[in-house]
Amino acid sequence: MGAKAETKTNVLELLTSQHAELDALIGKIERGKDARAAFQEMADKLAAHATIEEKIFYPAVMSKKLDDLLHESVEEHLEIKRVLADMLMLDNGSDRFMAKLTVLKENLSHHAHEEEEDKMFPMLRRSMAEDELVAIGNRCLVMFEDLLPQHPSRNVPNETKKAAVLPQPR
Repeated sequence: MGAKAETKTNVLELLTSQHAELDALIGKIERGKDARAAFQEMADKLAAHATIEEKIFYPAVMSKKLDDLLHESVEEHLEIKRVLADMLMLDNGSDRFMAKLTVLKENLSHHAHEEEEDKMFPMLRRSMAEDELVAIGNRCLVMFEDLLPQHPSRNVPNETKKAAVLPQPR
């Protein structure tokens, strides 16, 4: 058995660690430390993160209680993807790029920390069993690791027309 199959990753811990990693990469870009490489890494990880949330996490946790919050989340993803798509077309040293980085950082902080970590995740900790969260986390981690080498940020400009579609609440 491979390492992926043996991993026991709680989805809430996985997503929280990815949020922290995105924050760190944005800080690196802001400081100009390896900004081009840091931006490409951040763009790919952000695109892969949004994909696993939209395709696995949000559908898996959809409920009447979370319906509004999850629909708000996919709309926030759409805003973030639109800013990221613009950034992908700009020179990372330009004033417009840095202005868009500020907007991206603010949108990500609100979405990841205020909406998900502060509101959604505590609700899920109370309503879901650890083994359910681990099963979702394992699926998310496998998809994330499969997406990264494909440079998922390349798909972002094609994902800016409308928000991801979510299943009906159960």
